[in-house]
Amino acid sequence: MIFTSNPLRIIAAPLAGLALALTLTAQAEPTMPETPSDVTAPPADAQKTASGLSSKVIQAGKGDKKPAAADTVTVHYSGWTTDGKLFDSSVKRGQPASFPLNGVIKGWTEGLQLMVTGEKRRFWIPANLAYGENPGGGRPGGTLVFDVELLDIKVAPKPPTVPEDVAAAPASAEKTASGIASKVLVKGTGTDHPKATDQVKVHYSGWTTDGKMFDSSVMRNEAITFPLNQVIPGWTEGVQLMVTGEKRRLWIPAKLAYGETPPPGAPAGTLVFDVELIEIVK
Repeated sequence: MIFTSNPLRIIAAPLAGLALALTLTAQAEPTMPETPSDVTAPPADAQKTASGLSSKVIQAGKGDKKPAAADTVTVHYSGWTTDGKLFDSSVKRGQPASFPLNGVIKGWTEGLQLMVTGEKRRFWIPANLAYGENPGGGRPGGTLVFDVELLDIKVAPKPPTVPEDVAAAPASAEKTASGIASKVLVKGTGTDHPKATDQVKVHYSGWTTDGKMFDSSVMRNEAITFPLNQVIPGWTEGVQLMVTGEKRRLWIPAKLAYGETPPPGAPAGTLVFDVELIEIVK
């Protein structure tokens, strides 16, 4: 329940449903979390940030490092609406959750950066930093209250450098009839090109043309495998130009990506990807 709605995780996107999946570690003897006595509103002694996020430390931490937004964290948590209804709990499941901190609701991304390893903190997250007042889709609306214990921090790799030609494809780029532009960054070692029906294993990073990175398997340090015919059309076509071991930059026009006015959370307009084809899975 903590994840944002992100079309980059659906079947029609490069991540093919794998991008920000929870990594669950089995734990024995799950327990039912108690509803906080102050679930209706933060107490007077709660800390409050400029964004409106309120919190208080329930258990002091043992570490001294705080996670950055790009880091992956492992936590135990429970979440309630302000009427005391429990809507999600890793504690109840007996399974801590691991996820990139920048792939969750804004209140979590901000709030967990206040914490150190071993700390347990209660958050009152206003609707504008959660799912809104009337989110639909089974998600809880309004202010949400979470008890979060930070178990571990996995520091993210250094972000890939923004391409110097991210704003537009250079004149030397190859162009296809559909409008995709590309250039080879590293020559491949293979000779076979994948077909649309093949599965491929890749590393990639994606930017909008203003240089904003919106997704990267490199940052997660996890290559992605997916059927090439189940991603955005620009990927289906563009990756077929490649051979194993090749790294290529693709400029994909909006009509072959998510469009100019995409669903919430998806990047709009022309997208730029650096893709390394690691393997063609037959």
